[in-house]
This record gives sequence, C-alpha cells and structure tokens, in this order.
Amino acid sequence: MPRPIESFSARLVLGSTLSPRVRQLTFEREDGPFDFEPGQWVSVALPVTDAAGKPVRRSYSIASAPSPGSGRFELAVTLVDEGPGSSYLHALKVGERVEVRGPQGFFTLTSADAPALFVATGTGLAPFRAMLQVEAKRARTAPLWVLFGARTQADVLWADELEDLARAHPWLKLEISQSRPAPGWTGRTGYVQRHAGELFTALAATSLVPPHAYVCGVKKMVLEVRDALKALGVERQRLHAETYD
Repeated sequence: MPRPIESFSARLVLGSTLSPRVRQLTFEREDGPFDFEPGQWVSVALPVTDAAGKPVRRSYSIASAPSPGSGRFELAVTLVDEGPGSSYLHALKVGERVEVRGPQGFFTLTSADAPALFVATGTGLAPFRAMLQVEAKRARTAPLWVLFGARTQADVLWADELEDLARAHPWLKLEISQSRPAPGWTGRTGYVQRHAGELFTALAATSLVPPHAYVCGVKKMVLEVRDALKALGVERQRLHAETYD
C-alpha cells in the first residue's frame, strides 16, 4: 500500500557541500519517525516568494535510505541563479525549520532481483543513492550499473561513497561520463545519452533476466535516453523515469 502523504516540520541538523553548486541537507522530522520508500520525494514549503509574489514550494528526491524509527532524511539541492527556493535552502542554518509534505512519488525499484541500469545527471542521482544504500545492505546478486553524467570531476556527487560501494559489491558497476573533462581524464566523455544504449545492451548480455532501466534528471536527457532504449526494443514496463525540471 502507498504510504500516506503527511505534512510535518523538519529541522536542519547538518549541511554540507557536495559540489560547487550542490548542498546536502540532513533534516529531522520533529514529530516522530519518517517512513518512505527509496526513490520517493518530498515537497518543501519555503517562507519566500517568487518573482510573481507567490509562495515558493519545491520538490526534492530523498537522497538517503530510510532508517527504521528515525526521522532523518537527506536532500541534495542545486543552487539556481536567482532561484528563491534554492537560495533559501543554501543559506539555511542548522536548527532552522521548514515545512515538508511527503513522502510522494512512485519512482522506486520495482524489480530488485532483476539487473538494472541507473542513468542520472546532477541531483538526479539522489534517489539512486537511496536505492543503492538499501541494496548494499541486502544479499543482492543481480548486476546494477550506474551511469552518471557530470560536467567535471568536481561535479560528481558522492564520488568517494559510490566508489567505495562499487569496490565492496561485485554486482555494482560505476560509469562516470564528464562533458567537460580536465586533461588526463580517462573515463567516458560527453552526455550520458551517448552511452546509455551501449551499457544497457552490455548489461542485458550478463543475465538471462531482462534488465530494467531507471532514468532521472532533466527532462531533455530523460526523454532522449528513454527514446534510445525504446529504439533497442526495451519494453515500456522496463523503463522507469523521473524528471525534475
């Protein structure tokens, strides 16, 4: 059954820098535990207005796995130039509160025992981080490959954490593609759209079980990756997508 959507106050307990423009925020629900499924999102009401004078509410994928009995959850917020919502959250101080509504959404791991390709850019990686944290704690054997696109190495979110997970779990493969790599970069280059089809085909060859693809990021990227996979014959029920623009 879907979890009920609730409204509650959440207090900032920790803020840290993930990249030059992305801040990680750890909140704690003040009235009790916060239960959700990895991949879901929350809506945050902020005490600021937009250019039209309307109250600002922004949605963010939860970037951490659920912790039974805990009210804590993490968000990753990209600073948008002249964006009232992201500017407020980037300036938010420990101890300050926001009003949250959630959990919401259905972008969850629907077949945990099937191979999967995760494709993300920017903070589209957030729901996948939550899923990976859960998968790392269970006896997963099916291959799970992650294709993440960033401009430069400085824009790769949770780089050390993801690399540690990949070293610790043979089922996890991490592929980074940089669109503006520095000299000496030996990994993939360009947009993830260039690589998604190739990786999905290679992943499919590793198992008799058909893989699923999960894609999250800006709408243009998501649509182009989805179209590329459809052209390979991937059925609709094995394509899962979430956009955030």
